[in-house]
Amino acid sequence: MNKFKYSKRILLFLLSVVFLHPVSAQLNTERMLVIGKNALYFEDYLLSIQYFNQVISAKPYLAEPYFFRGLAKFYLEDYQGAEADCNLALERNPFIVDAYEVRGLSRLSIGKFKEAAADYDMGLKYYPENQIFLLNKAIALQNDKDYPASRATFDVLLEKYPKYDKAYLGRAQLFLAEKDTISAMSDIDKCIEANENNVTAYLVRSDLKLRTSHDYESALADMNAAIKLEPKQADFFINRAYLKYNLDDYFGAMSDFDYAIGLEPANVAAHFNRGLLRMEVQDVNKAIEDFSFVIEQEPDNYRALYNRAMLYQQIQDYGKSIKDFDKVIEQFPYLPSLYYARSESKRLMGDMKGGEQDYNKSRQMQKNHEERRHIIAENDEDSDDAQKEETPEEVIKKFTSLVTVENDNAVKPEYDNKYRGKIQNYDIAVELEGIYILTYYDRTTELRTNAYYQKEIDEMNSSYFLRDKLYITNVETRLTETEIETQFGLIQHYSSLLSGGDKKALDYFGRALSYTLVKNYDSAIADLSSAVELSPRFVLAYFARATAKYFKLLSDEAQSVGSILESVGIDSAGRMLAQAELKSVLDDLNKVIELSPDLVYAYFNKGNIYYHQNDYTAAISCYTSAIDIKSDFGEAYYNRGIAYLRLGNLDKGMADLSRAGELGIMSSYNVIKRMRRTAN
Repeated sequence: MNKFKYSKRILLFLLSVVFLHPVSAQLNTERMLVIGKNALYFEDYLLSIQYFNQVISAKPYLAEPYFFRGLAKFYLEDYQGAEADCNLALERNPFIVDAYEVRGLSRLSIGKFKEAAADYDMGLKYYPENQIFLLNKAIALQNDKDYPASRATFDVLLEKYPKYDKAYLGRAQLFLAEKDTISAMSDIDKCIEANENNVTAYLVRSDLKLRTSHDYESALADMNAAIKLEPKQADFFINRAYLKYNLDDYFGAMSDFDYAIGLEPANVAAHFNRGLLRMEVQDVNKAIEDFSFVIEQEPDNYRALYNRAMLYQQIQDYGKSIKDFDKVIEQFPYLPSLYYARSESKRLMGDMKGGEQDYNKSRQMQKNHEERRHIIAENDEDSDDAQKEETPEEVIKKFTSLVTVENDNAVKPEYDNKYRGKIQNYDIAVELEGIYILTYYDRTTELRTNAYYQKEIDEMNSSYFLRDKLYITNVETRLTETEIETQFGLIQHYSSLLSGGDKKALDYFGRALSYTLVKNYDSAIADLSSAVELSPRFVLAYFARATAKYFKLLSDEAQSVGSILESVGIDSAGRMLAQAELKSVLDDLNKVIELSPDLVYAYFNKGNIYYHQNDYTAAISCYTSAIDIKSDFGEAYYNRGIAYLRLGNLDKGMADLSRAGELGIMSSYNVIKRMRRTAN
């Protein structure tokens, strides 16, 4: 597989060719393709996609740009998009073996296991002994539960590559799926013999020893080996602490929990386990601190609530104890021991009547449970144990037991490059792309180097009626001190013009834009109302008044709840607005559409307003209208994708997000990754 590992000398030459020669009037597709590959090499996947888009627009019959765009999407974890682009590449050239590989990996990642195996079969036609194709095919077949075919593929792979550690580990996991622990253990041993640095093999063997023979000592030795190889994995220390605890090494277990929290201060499992251990050694106050931390992170963590309730009872803080018991009982009303424990807190607090009621209820529930258990035992002597429900005692035992962390020990398909700065790993809040505003400033980015175009704005700028050039954007940023002074200067300029007898709609409009930029929304609305009164068909004035009204509503609402929004968060603050308050904004946007049906940003802004009214169907309709007018409107695809997800339409939502990412909307890949993780 071509990894694009060009030498620095070649890259510098390629870049010099691009930047030293002027760009011809006609797009040089070969040059664009080279730049795109260079961006891909430097792991700037979004930028590379933009270059591949240009090549595809100019020469849609070429296979190569579709493949490389698919590869960029694969690295961004947009697997549906990668699969679609590989399809397009292979339609144009069915002999691109790399495209079968990338498509196979993408299909593996989205659960299309049969199709993935078919892709690796195609690759094996050209390279019948390819180690990676054989491994990935075996993994695909295993995931498809075609165990005999998977085992046969692993056998072929190990016959050709008898020292390939991942093949032994993969076949071991296949044996585990077939409940053959003896064969699995044998293959794990061979895996470690072939590569003593395979962390996953030690983890799997540690878990297997624990489950099959409760051999804590041997399991601990394997965990020690895994930690030696990867000493920064908090989960490893949590699981090792569990092993030490079962070997009565309390001090070692506590040290591991402390170290795990040092690595990941917000690790809930580590705090919960340390709380239980502190509870056991009677370090009550610190145990309460740990359980409180867990509850702060996970308010519905009933294990932590139960244990904190018991500790509050122990330190005689009965009110808090009862409060925690109430929450647990609400979730588990069938556990008699909970009522008994709460009865004790009520009785000790002086609520004798409440304590007696809980005590009696506990006794009666216990009696009923015993009778029911005897009846079930008599009638279902031959029932499968796996189908029997947990007893109350078993549930309470779980409340007070240490938790371990399940590691993802599955053998990963090959083609694992460790790339820096993956966009989809940035923790971006899932918010809509914001509404579009008229402004004198445009903040371009590397992916969007040109201002947004709109006919009315172009005509306004060509007329030179305004002092400054007009832009439309949804990237609102704070003005600098100099820019703020400039706007106040413009307000004075237009005020002097309006102080004379001849009042013009354009002067009101120009001053209103400056008022909007300095957040004086009341004055902006008043000026824009004067502008449309003087010029009833002034499209941009209606548009600007809609946005000014919208931001004024946000500002007023924020102040009414006693908070000051330093920056407008459309997705969060917008939800607070009442539907009636937004009617005036919608009226202005509808007037814009009436006067200029192709003003695409009016449809987009309407979509955002409907979205924040929870009318996702109407929002989707507006975004669709915007896309019909402007087919490369990435922000509209992104917002429509989010709206589809709100309605539960995962397929359409993911497709729109993939298209948005293709068009340069960075946050779409983060959302795709989250939704794929949630769906799985």
